Amino acid sequence: MTAYSDLAAHFDRAAALANGIGILQWDSDTMMPKGAASTRAESLALLRVLHHNMATDPRIGDWIAASESEDLGPWERANVREITRSFTVDTAVPADLVEASSRASSRCEMAWRKARADADFPALLPYLEEVLRLQREIGRVKGEKLGLSPYDALLNGYEPGGRSARIDALFDDLAQFLPGFTEEVLEIQARRPATPPLEGPFAVEAQRALGLEMMKVVGFDFERGRLDVSTHPFCGGADNDVRITTRYDESDFSRALMGVLHETGHALYEQGRPQDYIHQPVGQARSMSIHESQSLLMEMQACRSREFLTFAAPRMRAAFNGSGPAWEADALWRLYTEVERGFIRVDADEVTYPAHVILRYRLEKALIGGEMKLADLPGAWADGMKSLLGVTPPDDRLGCLQDIHWPGGGWGYFPTYTLGAMTAAQLFDAACRADPGILPGIAKGDFAPLLAWLRVNVHGQASLLETDELLTRATGRPLDASVFKAHLRRRYGGEMEHSAAA
Repeated sequence: MTAYSDLAAHFDRAAALANGIGILQWDSDTMMPKGAASTRAESLALLRVLHHNMATDPRIGDWIAASESEDLGPWERANVREITRSFTVDTAVPADLVEASSRASSRCEMAWRKARADADFPALLPYLEEVLRLQREIGRVKGEKLGLSPYDALLNGYEPGGRSARIDALFDDLAQFLPGFTEEVLEIQARRPATPPLEGPFAVEAQRALGLEMMKVVGFDFERGRLDVSTHPFCGGADNDVRITTRYDESDFSRALMGVLHETGHALYEQGRPQDYIHQPVGQARSMSIHESQSLLMEMQACRSREFLTFAAPRMRAAFNGSGPAWEADALWRLYTEVERGFIRVDADEVTYPAHVILRYRLEKALIGGEMKLADLPGAWADGMKSLLGVTPPDDRLGCLQDIHWPGGGWGYFPTYTLGAMTAAQLFDAACRADPGILPGIAKGDFAPLLAWLRVNVHGQASLLETDELLTRATGRPLDASVFKAHLRRRYGGEMEHSAAA
C-alpha cells in the first residue's frame, strides 16, 4: 500500500457515507412523513458529524505529504490537490459547529415549509437567525484559515476560487444591462400577435409521462436515477443513483416540463462523471457554476430553442390531446421564450432570471457581513425587486420565503446560478461551432451529438481542471459575459425581431 492508495481508500469510505446522507436528505424532501422530522434531523446531524470526522482525519495530512514523493498520474495528482483543498477548509470547522449547523438547518427547513405556505416570515425568523448565526461563524473560521472574508469563504465552498470582487463586477454590469434590455424585449413582444393560450387542465399523470419521455430523449439513464415530486425542485441522491424532482401545476404544464429538463441537465452531469474516480474528490463536479451551466444549457440553450420545440410540439399535443393553433411549434416557442416580470425565481424566464439572482447575492452578502439585520430582509427584498425587476411582491411567500437555500444552510450558493447561465451560453456556443450537427440533431430529438461533446469537455473532466482552465479548454476563452448578452440579443432582442420578419 502506498500513501496515495491509503488516501484513496479513505475517501472511498467517506463517499459511501456521503451517499447515505444524500439519500436520507432526498427522502426528507420528498417522502418523509412530517412526524419523522425531528428523528431524521438527529440522524442526519450524527451522520454529518461522522462524515466531517472522516474528512478531517489527521492521517489525511500525513498521506498528502507522503504522496507528494510518489509517481502519480494527472488524475491522481489532481485528486491530491482537491483533497488538500477540502482538508484545509474542513479542518478549520470544529465538529460541534458542523453538528449545530446541521441541526439548525434541519429545524429551519421544516419551519420554512409552514412559514412559506402561510406567508409568515416572523414565524421563520428565529429559526433563520440561528442558521445565519452559525453560517457567519463557519464563514469566519474558514475565512481565517484561507485568508478570505466570511462571505468569500462560504462562496468558496460552492465555487472553489470564486471571489465576490469578480462577481460584483460581473453582476453590476448585468444589473445595468438587464432593466433596459428587459424593457426592449417587452416592447418587442407587445408588437407581436398575442400567443394563443393553452387550455388546461393538464393532468399531473400526463405531465409526468411527458417529463419522463423528454428525460429519455435528452439522455437520462433511468437505470441510475428517478423522478419524484418536492416543494422545491432539486437534483440530489447519490453516486449512480441520481434523484431529481419537480412540482406540478394542473393549469400550466410548461413550468413542470422545463423544471424537469433543468434538473435533468444536472443529472446528466452527475451520470457522466468518470466511473474510475466517481467516489474520489477529483471525480466530483468541478464547481456549482459548472453544475448550473449544465442545467441551464439543457433547459435554456437547448430545450427552449426553435429546434427542440419543433420536435417537441407534436409530442406535447399528443400528451394532452391538444389541437388548434396554440399547439403549433411557433406558438409553443413564443410561449417558452415569453419574457415577463415576475416574483418567483424558479419560474423566471431567461432574461429576468439573472436579476433574481443578483438580488439574492447582494442580500446574502450583506447579511453575512452584518451590514443588514435579518428582520429587515422582507423590506430589502421588496425594494430590490422593485429596483431590478419593476415589481413588488404582495407577500413574503412570493418574496423572501420562496427559496429553501438559506433555511437549508446554503449561503454563498446563489451567485453560481447566473455564473452558470453565462457559462452555459459559452459552452453551447462552443459546442455548436465544434459540431454543426448539434442543432439539426436537436430538431430531430437526437441529443447524442450534444451529449457526446459535453461528456468529453465537461462531464468526463469532473474536477481534473480548475474552473477557468476547464472553460478555456472547452471554449477557447475564460468566462466572458459578452457571449451571454449576445445570446439574449439573438433570441429576444432586435436581432430576433429582424430575423423573424425576414
